[in-house]
Amino acid sequence: MSLLLGYVDPSHPSFVAAVLTIAFNPLFWNVVARWEQKTRRLSKAFGSPYLACYALGAAILLLNVLRSHCFTLAMVNQPKLDSLDNPSIQRLGLVLLAVGILFVVSSFLALGFTGTFLGDYFGILKEARVTTFPFNVLDNPMYWGSTANYLGWALLYASPTGLLLTAVVALVYMVAVYYEEPFTAEIYRQKTTRPHKRR
Repeated sequence: MSLLLGYVDPSHPSFVAAVLTIAFNPLFWNVVARWEQKTRRLSKAFGSPYLACYALGAAILLLNVLRSHCFTLAMVNQPKLDSLDNPSIQRLGLVLLAVGILFVVSSFLALGFTGTFLGDYFGILKEARVTTFPFNVLDNPMYWGSTANYLGWALLYASPTGLLLTAVVALVYMVAVYYEEPFTAEIYRQKTTRPHKRR
């Protein structure tokens, strides 16, 4: 780790911007989603919980594009590590990118748009929690797939800065999971214990 830190300037504006966008994104979507769940203000403003969820999803996607851009700029603006700049590491980076894309895309296909972008906070629930692939392989596959993407990207750039920022991504996602998992578990517990209305 000390070797990596010798190649990283944490005061560089691009590094600071990357850290801020990495930390901000989950904070933003968790705060907005919890606020919506308590007040239903977004659903009322858009006239529909679905439209409100789509709007939040679009905002999250744009923020993720900005985060990836800042991540890449931070790597470009700081030195490479020669020992990472070899074909074996490049191949590992490509494998991690492929695995990350597989987990992210398959998670999205399993959850759908509203399931991916916090529809449960808008009252848009599935019949039950998704347990098919990739959720039968690991918990929160979209988060860990995204982390694998950033790690693969950092290795392709032979970037100590990218490796450090990937660690920040993983840490931020672990904090997000800590706050999100109990809510999701509780909302589906309530759904299964709620008496069914007669038709």
